[in-house]
Amino acid sequence: MNFTAPAFVLGLPLVIALHWVMPPRWRWVLLLAVSLGFYALGSAQAFPLLMGITLGTYAAALFIAKSKTQTAKRIWLICAAVLCLGCLGVFKYAGLFGAGTSLLLPAGISFYTFQTLGYVIDVYRGRLAPERHLGYYALFVSFFPQLVAGPIERSIALLPQLRDPDSRMDASGWLYILRGFVKKLLLADTAAVFVDAVYAAPSAASGPAALLATVLFAWQIYWDFSGYSDIAVGAAALVGVQLSRNFDHPYRAASLRDFWHRWHISLTRWFTDYVYIPLGGSRCGAVRLAVNTMVIFLLSGLWHGAALHFVVWGGVHGVLLLAERLLDRLGHDRRPASLFAQRAVTFALVCAAWVFFRAGSVSDARMIFSRLFTGWTLPALHTTALTLGVQPAAQLVLGALCLHLLPEDSSDTPTPRGVLAFCLLTLAAATAWFAALHAGTANAFIYFQF
Repeated sequence: MNFTAPAFVLGLPLVIALHWVMPPRWRWVLLLAVSLGFYALGSAQAFPLLMGITLGTYAAALFIAKSKTQTAKRIWLICAAVLCLGCLGVFKYAGLFGAGTSLLLPAGISFYTFQTLGYVIDVYRGRLAPERHLGYYALFVSFFPQLVAGPIERSIALLPQLRDPDSRMDASGWLYILRGFVKKLLLADTAAVFVDAVYAAPSAASGPAALLATVLFAWQIYWDFSGYSDIAVGAAALVGVQLSRNFDHPYRAASLRDFWHRWHISLTRWFTDYVYIPLGGSRCGAVRLAVNTMVIFLLSGLWHGAALHFVVWGGVHGVLLLAERLLDRLGHDRRPASLFAQRAVTFALVCAAWVFFRAGSVSDARMIFSRLFTGWTLPALHTTALTLGVQPAAQLVLGALCLHLLPEDSSDTPTPRGVLAFCLLTLAAATAWFAALHAGTANAFIYFQF
């Protein structure tokens, strides 16, 4: 379900109203019906797969709890892993093994397979008892705000909230939803027009166009993905559920390590807890640390797609992070004089890596890099400015300014600037939404394809 689709925008207020007038003990039924309905409406063909993984991991966790020996528990864990990762592999990576074998990627499969597998691993480790109520467990897997693109929630955090009859609405959810729509409609989709045009024909790009498109893409993917996360957090808050934070101002990071503490936080934590630490983490010497780090980042790249350029993107981050660690261990003061300079260097490195992520192939990425150093003339600068356009540029500036003025949550004291920003954002988001629907140009969120 696309959050910008009319069915969601018009249906969410009705769902919230019904949720709060229903008896607390039956609210989970409404949420489950809505979650499955939203998913079936947007991805009917993938609905049986979602149900199969739900039932399979539900049963595996119960059998783990009932098993008397560690060997039996391990067998059921392996069965769950084969189910989750096997389905993910078949649908996402079938194209790697031959022409004509690519399958339609089920919506959200990269997210709910990790979430369900994490649940089974937690049961295996004894961190929680298995959920015996199939309805609550199905809601945990399919909870509509975060089903398609996360955040990847931990069962320890989410399941108790779904069972809690005394949950309370958090009105700040409306603020999160508004911020999410502005990030998506006013900023990300505006930037996408220029970015898509440049990356569709990298050999024709001038230096200024290639640089601007690369920087804009860094912001586009942040606005797009964090916009989805904001809407998910807001929608969940309005039905009394608190989701985890998936972004924490990643472009304020002063190092790559800091960046990965701020970007796609739920995925980073998942890989850390279920892959990096079991491999030995950073406790087994420098060589093992380097291997473990590269494994994590290469897997992260592969998680994003069955293409070499995604793996290269992950590998670049792994290498840069290891270089950063090495300089720290050698006692080299790699930090520039100011925090601003540290952030600028980190942002530049992240943008360079994003080229591999956005390009259609490694060769296209190399072409973008080669074009960065050509065509730096006044006519090229003028052409780039004309291509971007006055209205999109003004829209980007206005959206960014309003986001800066608007409080991030309702706990912040409202100010006249914040109230004005709220009004402008509401008007701009509504205008952008209606314009996109009228023109048929509404774009799905970027992470829907993963």
